[in-house]
Parts: sequence; structure tokens; C-alpha cells
Amino acid sequence: MKTGWRQRLALAVGPRLYLALTRALFATVRETTPGAGHYQRLLASGQPFIACMWHYSLLYGMSRAEGRGWVIMASASEDAEYIARALHLMGQVTVRGSRTKGGLMALKEMMAQMRDHGRRAAIVGDGSQGPALKLQAGVVLLASKTGAPILPLAWGADRYWAFRSWDRTALPKPFARVNMCFGEPISVPAGLTAQGLEEHRREIEAALIELYRQAWRPFGVVDHARAGIANGNRG
Repeated sequence: MKTGWRQRLALAVGPRLYLALTRALFATVRETTPGAGHYQRLLASGQPFIACMWHYSLLYGMSRAEGRGWVIMASASEDAEYIARALHLMGQVTVRGSRTKGGLMALKEMMAQMRDHGRRAAIVGDGSQGPALKLQAGVVLLASKTGAPILPLAWGADRYWAFRSWDRTALPKPFARVNMCFGEPISVPAGLTAQGLEEHRREIEAALIELYRQAWRPFGVVDHARAGIANGNRG
């Protein structure tokens, strides 16, 4: 990626500024964590697992990457360079890929990081281009190849911004109440056929959608994108 001096300056300063601002913002929220025991048990086991969330939840969800033991997939797009650099500053390893560019190679890199270094993995289920809330097969393949369980994640908030992106990326507003939900881990067998891959894809998609509903239900929200538009980005 060729960059001029303005772009290089933005890449040097932007991720640091983002982390400073969001850490200050997230310190103000009041968070409840239904199902957090699933997460804590997986952390305590010391074994790799795969945290999977929808793309809308990425900005707040990545703040949950505790410690330095994560490998996280980021989009291959130039815009995602800012997120990748922020993750590096947090001490995480990133791989770059999407459904249309380098996705298979990125999955192989994640497998190697999990196998050789015991890292936990994080991936967005609907990918970098969507459609939103439609699970792509990559996370199922990763779980099948590594034997690592998938931990579904979703969050909702009473007050939030929803950006005008394809997935309506959301960010809690200051002093928001956040409901951060952890689903029951899902195991995927090895050696899946194409039919088996699709069956498990549908199962995991259904679990993630149900967790999404659970996360937003306390705030009377069925669809955070539509609610955000109707309420001036909610609150």
C-alpha cells in the first residue's frame, strides 16, 4: 500500500488516538455480562478457542481481547489498516483477509498461530463485507480444522451510535448501559463434508442471531440499525 506523508501520519497517530478515546469512553459504561462464565472457563482452560461476533459489534467487542494471547482477523482493505494497527498496539497478532481477498490464506495463518503458539482467535462471523448477520463458512472451517470451540458474543446498549456502514457498526455512548452476552461454546467435528459444513454454519448462525436478540432485548431493541435510525442513533 503506497502512502503519502499525510497518510503515514494518520496511520501513526490515528490508532493511538482511537485507543485513547475509546478506553476513556468504555471506562464510563455500565456493563452486565450474562454468560460470562463460559468465557472465564475457556480462559482458565488455557486452550485455544474462537470468539465469534457480528461485524456491527467489532469496535466495542475488540476491547474484550484481554491479555496478549489473541490472533484476530482484520479485513484486507486499506481502511482496516487502522484497526489492525490499533490491535497491534494492544499486543495482539492480526492476519489480513476477506472472502474476496486472501481469506483462505488468513485462515491458514490463524490455524498456525493457534496450533504453534496456543493463541485464542477472534473473527467476525459475517465478514468484512456482509451481508449483515449472515454467517460465513470461514469460522466453521477454522473450528473444524483446529478442534477449538466457538464462543458466540454479542452486545447491546441503551444509548449508542450506529454508523452508516453496511452493518450499521455500533458504539456505546458515554455512560451507556451495555449488555455484553456470552453464548454457550459450540464444538464442530473434524472432517466435515460440504453438507456438514453448511449444517453447522446454520446452527452457529442461529445461535449468534439468538444471542444478538438477547443482547438488545433489555433495551426494547429488535434491530439496532433500524432503532438507531428511528431514534437519531438511539439516545
